[in-house]
Amino acid sequence: MTSRRQLLGAIVAAASLGKAVPPTHAAQAQPAPQGPFALPPLPYPYDALEPYIDAQTMQIHHSRHHAAYVDNLNRALAQHPELGKRSVEELLRDLDALPPDIRTAVRNHGGGHANHTLFWQAMSKDGARRPLGELAKAIDVRFGSFGAFQEQLTRAATGVFGSGWAWLAAGQNRQLEVMTTPNQDTPLSAGHTPLLLIDVWEHAYYLKHQNRRAEYVTAFHNVINWEAASERFSRLGR
Repeated sequence: MTSRRQLLGAIVAAASLGKAVPPTHAAQAQPAPQGPFALPPLPYPYDALEPYIDAQTMQIHHSRHHAAYVDNLNRALAQHPELGKRSVEELLRDLDALPPDIRTAVRNHGGGHANHTLFWQAMSKDGARRPLGELAKAIDVRFGSFGAFQEQLTRAATGVFGSGWAWLAAGQNRQLEVMTTPNQDTPLSAGHTPLLLIDVWEHAYYLKHQNRRAEYVTAFHNVINWEAASERFSRLGR
């Protein structure tokens, strides 16, 4: 079986030669199953985050990786169609209540769908470059300053072993936390509300930054959608 690193290497090689990108396993799979979940459109063009996030990475990340999570989640739920009436967030908040035969699939593929859906919304090259309103005040109280928060989020993202995510999330009483999760796990399953996130799976940055994750994380700070994160935090108090 082709490893993720081998696949990424093939993509990089093809891109450097101007050839078509080889299809992923998701692209070679059977037609997408019908189901309750669908791949959401990006809220901007693939090249909207250039030069920080390149267009080719965005296209592959969204149309192949995210699409595969949606397809596999729908396949899992086909065995229990009654669960399709719930949102993916509801499913992930109470994984232990799910049937054992699909619990792992929902954790992995439902998490991949929910995480990526938020990821696209968490990025914008336009708009506020710092948190606003209540979130700005809460960050100063919790971390000491916005700069100190940025340093902590950067350390978390660069320190994830293997594939995973770094998050700013709110727990009980709106207490802010910088968290990391492996694979496609989400703070939702631990009772937290995600506000923003950094994808540190290799497919999120390998085409442009290769193995230089720290370089990618530094660039990512330039595309955080602070207006969206601030609004999510504000809604928690309503």
